[in-house]
Amino acid sequence: MKPLAELLRPQTLSQYIGQQHLVGNGAILRNAIENNALHSMILWGPPGVGKTTLALLIAQLTNAQFYMLSAISSGVKDIRDIIDKAKTSNEKSILFIDEIHRFSKSQQDSLLGAVEQGIVTLIGATTENPSFEVISPLLSRCQVYVLKELSIDDLRFILDNAKKHLEEQLKIVIEIKETEALFRISGGDARKLLNAIELAVQFIKPENGKLLITNDLVMKCVQKNLALYDKKGEQHYDIISAFIKSMRGSDPNAAVYWLARMIEGGEDPLFIARRMIILASEDIGNANPNALLLANNCFQAVHQIGMPEARIILSQTAVYLAASPKSNASYLAIDEALAFVRKTGDLPVPLHIRNAPTQLMKDLDYHKGYKYAHSFENNFADLEFLPESISGKKFYEPQNNPRENEIRNYLKKCWNKYRY
Repeated sequence: MKPLAELLRPQTLSQYIGQQHLVGNGAILRNAIENNALHSMILWGPPGVGKTTLALLIAQLTNAQFYMLSAISSGVKDIRDIIDKAKTSNEKSILFIDEIHRFSKSQQDSLLGAVEQGIVTLIGATTENPSFEVISPLLSRCQVYVLKELSIDDLRFILDNAKKHLEEQLKIVIEIKETEALFRISGGDARKLLNAIELAVQFIKPENGKLLITNDLVMKCVQKNLALYDKKGEQHYDIISAFIKSMRGSDPNAAVYWLARMIEGGEDPLFIARRMIILASEDIGNANPNALLLANNCFQAVHQIGMPEARIILSQTAVYLAASPKSNASYLAIDEALAFVRKTGDLPVPLHIRNAPTQLMKDLDYHKGYKYAHSFENNFADLEFLPESISGKKFYEPQNNPRENEIRNYLKKCWNKYRY
C-alpha cells in the first residue's frame, strides 16, 4: 500500500499547501502554468515543503511528459537516455531532477544543450543555495524560485487532512489531543509529519473504536520507529556528528570509518565537504592554517569530479584534518567579541582610524594621527585600534601549539596592553 504522503499528494493547485507567493491567485508561477508558458526552473527550499509535488503538478496541468531522476543514483547516461526520448516525443517533456546540487559539473554540463534548445524543460529541486551548487551556464537558463518553510497553519491543515483520510480508511475516530510532539518530530517537513501521524495510528491501540493521540504516546511509539520510515533522519545527524567529533578528537581511523558509512548510505558528498570546511576553521584554525585551504579545495574538487572518485579526495582531507594540531581560539574569539558587542552596543570608532574622503571630515580630525604600519620598523606602529572605553580588551588567546606559539611570541613583542 502507498504511504500516506503519497496518497495525499495534491492533484490541483487549489489543493497545494503553502507557497502562495508562487502558486496563489495571480502569482508568477501559477500564471506561467495557466498560460502554458513553461520555462526551466530551480526550486530551492527546505525538505518537505512541496518541491517534488509542485513539479508533478506542473507536468500534470500542462499535459507534459514527466521524467524524474534522482541525482543520488543517476548519471550522464540516464540524462542522455531521457533527452533522446524527448527528441522523438510529440509532447512537451519535463525533466525533474531531485537534489540537483548533487550533480557534478560534468553531469550538469550534459543538460545544457537540451535545456537551451528546449528539448526538455528542466525542473531542478535543491535544498542548497543554487548560486553555489549549480553551474553558471545552467543557472542562467533557469528561473530560481524560493520555496518557504511551511507555517504552523499549513502543518495543521495537512494534519487535519491526514486525520480525516485515516478515519475514513480505518473506520475509527481519531482524536489528536496534543500536536506539539508531531510538529516537533516533523521539523516543518510535511512528509515527516504525515509519516509520523501514520506511524502513530499504526502503533497506538484504539479503545472502544477511538484512537487518542497525545504527546507522550507520540514520543514513545513514533520517535522509536520513525528511523525505519526515514533512514536519513536522525541517523543522518548522528553519523555526521560522529564524523566531526572523530576529526576533532584527532582519530583518522574513526573519521574514515564514519566517512565510509556516509558514502555507503548515499550521503551528499558536498555536504560532507562543507562540514569539513567548518571544522578546519572552528577546530584547527591557526594551529594549521593550511587545513582551511585543503578543506576548501576539497569542496571544489568534489564539486568538479563527483562520485565515486570524490571518495578519495574526501578521505585524504578527513585524514589530514584529523591528524592536524587543534585550536578553537579563533572560534572563541569571535563568539566572545559578538557577545561583547551585544552587551556594549555601538562604541565610537576612534577618530584616527576613521575614513576621511571629504575635506569636512578632515576638518573634524577624521584620520588625524593615523600611523601607516609599513612606514615603521618591523611594519608595526603602536596605535589604538579599539574604542577608547575598551582599550586593552583581549578577545583572541593563542593556544598551546607550535604555530600559535609563534603567533603569541609575535603579538607579545608588539603589544604590552594585551598581556600576551
